[in-house]
Amino acid sequence: MIPFSLRLAVSGGREAVARLLMIAAAVAIGVGLLLSSLASLNAVDHSNGRLLWMNTGSKGWTGTARTDPLWWYGHDHYYQGKRIVEFDVAPTGPTSPLPPGLTGLPAPGEYYASPALAELLRRAPAVELGDRFEGRQVGTIGPEALTSPDTLAMVAGRTVDELKGIPEARPVTAIATAMPTECEADCFGFGVHGDAVTLVLSVVIGALIFPVLVFIGTATRLSAATREQRFAAMRLVGATPRQVSVISAVESTVASVIGTVAGFGVHLALRPLVADMRLTGERFYLADLGLHLDQALVVALGVPVAAALAARFALRRVTISPLGVSRRVTPKPPRAWRLVPLLLGLAELGYFVDNRPPTSDGQAAAYLTGFVLVMLGLVIAGPWLTMAAARAVARRTSRPAALIAVRRLADDPRAGFRAVAGLVVALFVTSATIGIIGTIDANRGAQLSGDPEVRKSVVDLPHRLDSAETLGAVPDSLVASARAVPGFRGLVPAHDNPARIGADPARPRFPAPALVLCSDLAQAPVLGHCAPGAAVATVPVRQFLDLQEGANQEWPAAPLPATEAAALPVKLLYATTDGSSSAKERLRTLFAEAYPRYEARMAEDWGTEAQKRLQAWRQLAHVVLLTTVPIAGCSLAVSVVAGLSDRRRPFAMLRLTGAPLRLLRRVIGLESALPLLVVSAIAIGTGFAAAAMFLKSQMQYDLVSPGAVYYGLTGFGLVASLGIIASTLPLLKRITGPEAARNG
Repeated sequence: MIPFSLRLAVSGGREAVARLLMIAAAVAIGVGLLLSSLASLNAVDHSNGRLLWMNTGSKGWTGTARTDPLWWYGHDHYYQGKRIVEFDVAPTGPTSPLPPGLTGLPAPGEYYASPALAELLRRAPAVELGDRFEGRQVGTIGPEALTSPDTLAMVAGRTVDELKGIPEARPVTAIATAMPTECEADCFGFGVHGDAVTLVLSVVIGALIFPVLVFIGTATRLSAATREQRFAAMRLVGATPRQVSVISAVESTVASVIGTVAGFGVHLALRPLVADMRLTGERFYLADLGLHLDQALVVALGVPVAAALAARFALRRVTISPLGVSRRVTPKPPRAWRLVPLLLGLAELGYFVDNRPPTSDGQAAAYLTGFVLVMLGLVIAGPWLTMAAARAVARRTSRPAALIAVRRLADDPRAGFRAVAGLVVALFVTSATIGIIGTIDANRGAQLSGDPEVRKSVVDLPHRLDSAETLGAVPDSLVASARAVPGFRGLVPAHDNPARIGADPARPRFPAPALVLCSDLAQAPVLGHCAPGAAVATVPVRQFLDLQEGANQEWPAAPLPATEAAALPVKLLYATTDGSSSAKERLRTLFAEAYPRYEARMAEDWGTEAQKRLQAWRQLAHVVLLTTVPIAGCSLAVSVVAGLSDRRRPFAMLRLTGAPLRLLRRVIGLESALPLLVVSAIAIGTGFAAAAMFLKSQMQYDLVSPGAVYYGLTGFGLVASLGIIASTLPLLKRITGPEAARNG
């Protein structure tokens, strides 16, 4: 029976072959996207596993081994918005543990660098970057210790005495192989935002695959009426229901097998693109975008089985009776219960607004289930919504084309909605994605952008602001070198305040304000200004780190002479420039050389990791938009063409009875446009509602209205969809000639 089914699958000429190729293409797209999404999740896991060693110096890492202790001190640098992590090590014996990616421990004055950092050191001027690091490079850190080809990392050799004098350094006997039990400021290997990316990717998988599944279902039903009549004829000549089921299943399974194999090829072709998409803020190693055997087997076996079941369900009528197709009656109208899955999905997302699961796995399961249930609910509720809209229009119109169209929609709303189901899901995905990404960008992007004048400054400060550590007196040579930097504008020393002048007595643990000479403060207007006649001002330490404008702030005067304040140790340094990258990086290098244990930071440094997350989410939004909308457009075109082909005889009969062609074109246009516009409006509103609940639950953000780009994109999508419908109307004249009525 199967060989006969295979011959029959391609015996329908070009139409049969085109149908098989279309189904195969839809399956290939879906499989390729699904495999790429799964590979991205695997890559996140691989990347997170390879940076665990960076937490070796954390107080939360308590692993031990019978080895000579290794002194460890981790700290970081920044260069033009890029984070550079440096780990200083000093062995105490021959068996001191070796970090991964190294061939040996570096001696004092030597260092290993990641390939990206080594290249950066070669390209960047030494006065801007290289002079911060002592010694010479003796090797390269291997990829087994790096999250990405873009990772900037260094392992530098120091003496034991050097590291013993640093409070943050500590001896360890084992390299970290797991996340510490707790992390404070001494954790470096937080992961490439694995929890957030896993959660978002899980939702994206559902968002990408659902429109593809609709496309597959639409393509599977191409020429469904002709195939149903063929299978019914087989039943009339003695074929059993089982045989008809096998034939229909084989026809779809062949296409899905071809598409699945092609989908693996699509995945392989997409791997370089996915690796360069920086979904986590950095590129993936190509080797990390692999698939687990169980994942590959589930996709390879599950997709053809699902296609066979879909074909069996789509053609279930002809297995009941050989007259199942000929004896056509008006289908039963959809019931209001179809709204239940949609309402349940929204209710689930609403429940988790105040009951967010504590773990990332629980959150992924909760939100993914909710979003998928809403998308499924839109597809299930679509026919009922179409019927309700058609009946409402029927009560308010008297035009022949509109009456015919809404009557057909009211009689068979499932067929009317099926044409636009893919686009409706795409609009939901687009609205939810833009709502989420736009809100995150609006909340965090504004916080990270900062005042333009603040972004021209460099601040040199201790690792912990609440520590008693100070810079001491600022050497005259450092001041002279800073003034010699092209683009330098001013240098503001913030002096220690041991007497806690101006401090809040109710907050004894909160850092006391810094003491700043008004003559110095005048060199950095962005920090604010002194009261008239004051010589010394008390400026909150946090003001030196604030990204927002403070130029209009007048700071309280401190009751002590300027000479006395100038004699106090310096807590931190604040330098202003003309905003050029070269000036800022040269000042940062000067500070790093003078105070190696301090962090020379700029405003953009505090936002570097967060900006990478924002960029990653924007990339995911672009992926969703660039895949769902075209797929939905293809689904719409295929569905309209399939509907015209399946109804060629009724339309041909209407033409023979005198109905003008333009009337039939209006009928087709209204049949497609009415469910498109009505259900799309509901999908857009549902997308915003789902986004609002997700944002409130996960980030405590209120939904921000999308900008003109979203409305332009949505309007363009709807206009393009109507254009697709219009582009199929010329087929009506060709397929509704007298021969269609005669041969139907």
